[in-house]
Amino acid sequence: QVQLVESGGGLVQAGGSLRLSCAASGRTASRYAMGWFRQAPGKERESVAAISRSGMRTYYADSVKGRFTISRDNAKNTVYLQMNSLKPEDTAVYYCAARYSDLDVIIREYDYWGQGTQVTVSS
Repeated sequence: QVQLVESGGGLVQAGGSLRLSCAASGRTASRYAMGWFRQAPGKERESVAAISRSGMRTYYADSVKGRFTISRDNAKNTVYLQMNSLKPEDTAVYYCAARYSDLDVIIREYDYWGQGTQVTVSS
């Protein structure tokens, strides 16, 4: 089992940047594929980015491609989401998610979720 704690959210002006962090507990956090999701008020939760166990494979939603970068530091059991050129439509609660994986692949469904961190982008 793994516990996830997100941090780094906040209020930023359009065009600005934020870096979200997701700290995973447990010595085997590096065996978990990870992802970032977001949910805006009145909307369904959507996948933003995902990363494989090693970090060699990544996935981005079309809406954030070229602006967001997902990465991980397995030595620190932490996954990051660097968000640049933020837009008001990026405003949402951002969630980190994890799932144990035997393979170094991108995962679409997750078992463990963090509590979320609010990102608000003002115009």
